[in-house]
Amino acid sequence: MDAKSLEVKSFTPMPLSRSVDPTLDLEAEIKRLRREKNAVILAHYYQEAEIQDIADFVGDSLDLSRKAAATDADMIVFCGVRFMAEVAKILSPQKKVVLPDLEAGCSLEDSCQAEDFRRFREAHPDHVSLTYINCSAEVKALTDIIVTSSNAEHIIRQIPADQPILFAPDRHLGAYLAKKTGRPMTLWPGTCIVHERFSEEELLKLKAQHPDAPVAAHPECPDFILAHAEHVGSTSSILKFALSHDAKTFIIATEPHIIHQMEKAAPHKVFLGAPGADGQCSCNNCPFMALNTMEKLYLCLRDETPEIIVPEDIRLKALKPLERMLEMSPPMAQNRVAAMAS
Repeated sequence: MDAKSLEVKSFTPMPLSRSVDPTLDLEAEIKRLRREKNAVILAHYYQEAEIQDIADFVGDSLDLSRKAAATDADMIVFCGVRFMAEVAKILSPQKKVVLPDLEAGCSLEDSCQAEDFRRFREAHPDHVSLTYINCSAEVKALTDIIVTSSNAEHIIRQIPADQPILFAPDRHLGAYLAKKTGRPMTLWPGTCIVHERFSEEELLKLKAQHPDAPVAAHPECPDFILAHAEHVGSTSSILKFALSHDAKTFIIATEPHIIHQMEKAAPHKVFLGAPGADGQCSCNNCPFMALNTMEKLYLCLRDETPEIIVPEDIRLKALKPLERMLEMSPPMAQNRVAAMAS
């Protein structure tokens, strides 16, 4: 892949003038447009509650793309961030993929630009590159194996012990995996701005107030937060833990909008967002996820833009490390991928 192809934008621009009639029943209009356009609406756990409630599927990024690929929808409306919509396009090239707000990015993706990542790889030619799915299509196209927070440990344990590893772009997730597997890895220095905002001091204060409340944390959190967690896992893993555990109160150390699904599924339990430095959890809302609103979801459906377009050469190269990930994933994940590809 040459440098020129890496500069191709993976989206079409949003029209300059877009407005919403304030008298519209947005929920009704979104449902109408979804039917008329044969669209499927996906919402990540970190979206606002109203968007989660109107979506066809709510989940984490790869699982949502898998579910969308298995539908007969003509259009995928991905209420999440840009790299997630790109994955949906990579896996469903025949479907139109749109994103409510094109500025809905990711600090991890922003920290790892394709040309910088290319130089990183060239500086370590004997290393295999494992790259977290939170990256651009261009970076995926330059990597060997894509991983998620739920399958990374399983994949790392399959790599020969004498094979050096590069891990990008999340240094906290990489450090957690290195500790779990005993495998030293050369880490890219990226971080998630949401998970970096949790305060150990404030978490300990909250734990003192609720001594029986287990902490469930995402591995993108720094080690000083993970050290206090009874459960560390992906968003879907945290959700399952909170719903299956016998405790009545939980402290959740990830983006707090996931608590909406917990409260819906287990209204008899109490879920507390892990606090930031000010003792509150509001500062831990993802500012990128918050860019998507019901108004923008309506406009996205109405105008079918901003559209995510991944150039075919990049899509095919990005697909390879995704397929490699799926080959190395646990059997249940392989079965899900087979269904997705059919």
